[in-house]
Amino acid sequence: MSSEAGSRVVVTGATGNVGTSVVRLLSADPEVEWVRGVARRTPDGWAPAKTEWHAVDVAAEQADLGEVCQGATAVIHLAWAFQPTHDPARTWQTNVLGSIRVFEAAARARVPVLVHASSVGAYSPGPKDKDQAVDESWPTHGWPDAAYCREKAYLERVLDSFEHEHTETRVVRMRPAFLFKRESASEQRRIFGGRFLPGPLARPELLPFLPDIRGLRVQALHTDDAARACLLALRSPRARGAFNLAADPPVDADLLGEMLGTRRVRLPRTGARSAIAAAWGLHLLPASPHLFDAVLRLPLMDCTRAHAQLGWRAECTATEVLQEFLDGLQHGAGADTAPMQGRKVG
Repeated sequence: MSSEAGSRVVVTGATGNVGTSVVRLLSADPEVEWVRGVARRTPDGWAPAKTEWHAVDVAAEQADLGEVCQGATAVIHLAWAFQPTHDPARTWQTNVLGSIRVFEAAARARVPVLVHASSVGAYSPGPKDKDQAVDESWPTHGWPDAAYCREKAYLERVLDSFEHEHTETRVVRMRPAFLFKRESASEQRRIFGGRFLPGPLARPELLPFLPDIRGLRVQALHTDDAARACLLALRSPRARGAFNLAADPPVDADLLGEMLGTRRVRLPRTGARSAIAAAWGLHLLPASPHLFDAVLRLPLMDCTRAHAQLGWRAECTATEVLQEFLDGLQHGAGADTAPMQGRKVG
């Protein structure tokens, strides 16, 4: 898709964390003619300009994605299910088989641009030192024990084949760091912490100490910054392949301790993992110990390619992103879509 007027964009997963930011950005763009928001449950109270909603579950074998893709100049594929972590066959149905259905529908409709939301989770274990941050050539075999990483890595192989078979389609793979915004706080609390975890526990004065675990050093990014990267990729006819997306500085116990004014206490990996595994096994915690293992091994990413080829840079620092997200947790922030509904617990 070029920068000419009349762009027509399909967005799957349009009501989630990333989707709401992408739809909002596209609907305000004068170069976009229409947006088709695809979601399992379409919103009742949110009606962005130039946006029409289509209730489609990509996990369903009978999903009519071909009709949705007709006439589009780009598909931005964001649909993803994090839960249930105790049933990886179900997430595979949505995340892998559903993604393949979207890719095939875009090819049948001859959509010229496909943007896929990959992730830092697709990367193989790597260095945690900012001076050794990895570029897009780093292997994407994921951490095989974690369903999320396994699925993201598998789709990288699917897209390798797709690009070979559909050379007429410009394929862009976004590999963002962990994505946060104020509106996503309630959704992410439910996904990773559980439906009944009190958001007000994010208040610094209630934290007796901050766990400092070796390897727990990651990158964060504001969801709106990731959405801008998607729009820039649509507007850049030569942009193809993978792009790392992350904000500075890297997030570790030192940064969080300074933000929260809380002392850090070194904890062994085995002890922390055992606690998470016990809570997950009892269905008290949705986030699995396998994902914890993966997070400890994810590399830090170098974003030079996105800077140079897309003209993209994060507008929010990681510190600002986390401050906004923590405020959202405390106040039960959300949005007018089913996945993003706000709810204050506690």
